[in-house]
Amino acid sequence: MSDLFKPWTIGDVTFRNRIFVSPMCQYSSEDGHPTDWHFVHLGSRAVGGAGMVMIEATAVTPDGRITPDDSGIWSDDHIAGFKRINDFVRAQGAVAGMQIAHAGRKASTDAPWRGGQPLGSDARGWAPWAPSALAFKEGHSVPKAMSAQDIDETVAAFAKAAERALEAGVQLVEIHMAHGYLLHEFLSPLSNKRDDDYGGCLENRARFPLAVVRAVRKVWPKNLPLFVRISGSDWEDGGWDLEQSVRLCHWLKDEGVDVIDCSGGGNTPTARIPVGPGYQTDFAATIKREVGIATGAVGMITEPVQAEHIVHSGQADCVLLARELLRDPYFPLRAAAELHGDQGDWPPQYERAAR
Repeated sequence: MSDLFKPWTIGDVTFRNRIFVSPMCQYSSEDGHPTDWHFVHLGSRAVGGAGMVMIEATAVTPDGRITPDDSGIWSDDHIAGFKRINDFVRAQGAVAGMQIAHAGRKASTDAPWRGGQPLGSDARGWAPWAPSALAFKEGHSVPKAMSAQDIDETVAAFAKAAERALEAGVQLVEIHMAHGYLLHEFLSPLSNKRDDDYGGCLENRARFPLAVVRAVRKVWPKNLPLFVRISGSDWEDGGWDLEQSVRLCHWLKDEGVDVIDCSGGGNTPTARIPVGPGYQTDFAATIKREVGIATGAVGMITEPVQAEHIVHSGQADCVLLARELLRDPYFPLRAAAELHGDQGDWPPQYERAAR
C-alpha cells in the first residue's frame, strides 16, 4: 500500500487515506443554508473515495460571508441542512469536515462568475469589517476598523459556530486564517495598521487569531481534530511570510491545533505568486520540520504520483485537493489503481465498474 493510502488517526477520528477535499466556495447557498448543489458536490467526492470532505468557508456571522450566497453557520437553523450532508458523507466512509470563516474586508462581493465586484447595500451587500480601514483594492469598500468589542463578539461567534458544526455531524473543524480574510488580515502588517493591543508586533497581530483558536478549542472536543488553514506568505515585501508563519504555528501547536493546512497568498491583489506544480508544498514541509506539527499540502497537486511523493517524503501528512477534484471527483479511486493496483474504496453500487 502506498503512503497516500495508509490510514491516519487523530484522536478518535481515522481517515481512510490522506487525500482530502479542500474547502471550495460554491456561492450557491440560500441565506447561508446549503442546497442540493452542496449535497451532490460534497457527496460525490465522498463516493469518489476521499479520506475527508470539507465544507467550504462557512461564515460565522452574516457579514462574514464573501458573497450573499456563501454558506453560513451563524444560526441554529443552519444545522439540519449540513447534518443531512454530513450524514451522507460519513456513510460513504469519509470524514466530514467544515471550515469556519469570516471574510473581513473581502466580504460583500458578488460571485466570481458575475465579476466578483463589491456589492452595495442596494444590491444585497453590507459594510465589511477589518483590522484597519483599508480597502482590499481600488473600487472596493473601505471597511470599518473593528473595535475591541467587535473582536470579542467575533471570537464568541467562531466558538458558537464550532458548537453548531459539531451538532451538524462535523468530525473535523478548520479555522480559516488564510487568503486575505479576517484573521489573515490581522496577522499581516500590510492589512493591519492598528496601534492598540491588536497591532504592531507579531504577538499583538496574532492576539485575535489566537483568541479564536483558544475559544474554539475550548468548545471543540479534545478527541476530534482541529485544523487551521494559514497563508504561508503574502508574497509581498514587508508582508506576512514563512518566518512569521513558523512562529505562529508554534503558538497554534501550544493551543491544541492538530494540523496546519498550508496555503498562501490572497491578502493583496498585487502579489507575484510563483504558481506551478506543488508551488506551496515548501510551506507544509518547513512548518512540519521546524514546528513538529502535522501539516497538509495544497497547490496544483494534480497527479497521484505527485501526491504520493509529498506524503512519502514526509513533506506533509496529507494533501488537500481542490481543482483536481472538481475535474475528477473519483481521483482517489484512480490514484489507488495507479499507485498500487488496488481498486480502492469503491462503493458497492459502482463495483461492477472497478473490475
